[in-house]
Amino acid sequence: MKENYCFIPIGYVRHGISDEKLRDTLEGVEGYIEILPEYAEGLSNLEGFSHIIVISYLYKVTEEQRKVLKIRHRRLARMGIEIGDIPEIGVFASDSPHRPNPIALSIVRLLSVDGTKLKVMGIDVSDGTPVLDIKPYDYGRQIKNISVPWWAELLEKRLKEKFGDRAKYEGISP
Repeated sequence: MKENYCFIPIGYVRHGISDEKLRDTLEGVEGYIEILPEYAEGLSNLEGFSHIIVISYLYKVTEEQRKVLKIRHRRLARMGIEIGDIPEIGVFASDSPHRPNPIALSIVRLLSVDGTKLKVMGIDVSDGTPVLDIKPYDYGRQIKNISVPWWAELLEKRLKEKFGDRAKYEGISP
């Protein structure tokens, strides 16, 4: 049984960077999350966290793109990774915006809180993107020993060969 759910944005992403330029960034960009005034109290005690999790709705994803279930990471190809090294994978094994429910999860550095304006670094969604929720990134969310499939290891190796240290391409995930 399919049901529809409705979410109301609590704010919007603001950075003024074009989508094309944003797609070519390795680490996202600096910008702001403007929280709507009626949710201002929800920001109490958020300052002090170094990072936050931003859940947003990718409003530019078309109905056709919502039908996509297999992808190749075109972003990696634009960065010079050989297309033959990029396997076709299921959308749920990726962070592609093209998916049945275009919801984004971004972990960003929280630089400051000024009233209802959160200054952040590493935001990787379009200017004007509706924000559905914010959660603090804390010790309970850290996973230290993860495993990934062979193709993700290969892509990690290719990225390291091309860019060196992981900090230089943080935010790019297979």
